[in-house]
Amino acid sequence: MARYGMLIDASKCVGCFACRVACQMQNSLDVHESFIHYEEIESGSFPIVRNEHIPIACMHCEDAPCQAVCPTAATYTNADGVVLVDHSRCIGCKYCMTACPYQARVQNKATGVAEKCRFCVFTGGGGNNGSGSGSGSGSEPKPACVDTCITGARIFGDLDDPASDVAKAIIKTNAKPIAGDLTKVKVFYVR
Repeated sequence: MARYGMLIDASKCVGCFACRVACQMQNSLDVHESFIHYEEIESGSFPIVRNEHIPIACMHCEDAPCQAVCPTAATYTNADGVVLVDHSRCIGCKYCMTACPYQARVQNKATGVAEKCRFCVFTGGGGNNGSGSGSGSGSEPKPACVDTCITGARIFGDLDDPASDVAKAIIKTNAKPIAGDLTKVKVFYVR
């Protein structure tokens, strides 16, 4: 089985929010709901100032705190390492929202379900399943956020396949988890 993950190159992110809009459309989210939020970091001093946009969503942790606290086992990890939510089991208690150190869980106002990024597994992947930024073989689907990124800041694929684009890019760029060793994540960042 694959162990899906992503690399986000924040040095390429221009803060256009295309990934967020694509995610909202792919997952039929309300305009006020989003699985992706942004941290903006300003550094330097006038006249040399740098503004960094860092998109943050579910990190698909191998040791997912949200899964550990779920009283109904609605949050689970599938065989490919993607952390998902069983809507029929979620009681909307928000324990997972509190436990997530990345603030990546959002409650669907209509259903009460505590939702999150699912790497587009639920909907079968992004617009062009299997071509482009996935593995070298191009066999896996891509999330909508990867398909729509205008700067190519996102790479998705099998972390365990050394020939995949994502595995190669993590090594080449020395990508790191956004919060160090807080949790064992499957999303890595270049900053």
